[in-house]
Amino acid sequence: MLLALAEAEAAAARGEVPVGAILVDCEGRLLAAAGNRVETDRDPTAHAEMLVLRDGAARVGAKHLAECDLYVTLEPCAMCAAAIILAPMIRKAVRSSTARACSISGPPTIARRSMAGSRKDAPPICCAPFFAIDVLLLADRLERIR
Repeated sequence: MLLALAEAEAAAARGEVPVGAILVDCEGRLLAAAGNRVETDRDPTAHAEMLVLRDGAARVGAKHLAECDLYVTLEPCAMCAAAIILAPMIRKAVRSSTARACSISGPPTIARRSMAGSRKDAPPICCAPFFAIDVLLLADRLERIR
């Protein structure tokens, strides 16, 4: 998750919404990492999750990422959530500093359904708030960028 936070930091430094995502295989090897690049690429679909899913699928050579784990620093938007549904993974982890952004356990939403997994045997979502040290580190990094 620290790498996803670093990607979010890099996105913020580029003037992007600070969201980062990483995709790892079942042995924990990094397959893809990205931060938002909507403004940089002038592409409305260049969200961190979309970039990681594209890069990961290309690297794995398959559209389904069944043996992979996705880590994202903020709950996915509807577009990214739909893409996650189409590329089912073992686990999806979202870490957020706000209850609103970490609403996977709240009312049913596209994001909640996608993050819960489309497979019947998928384990439950891991959705944890930032630990205090994460918040301090991220706040310090973002302050240095400004």
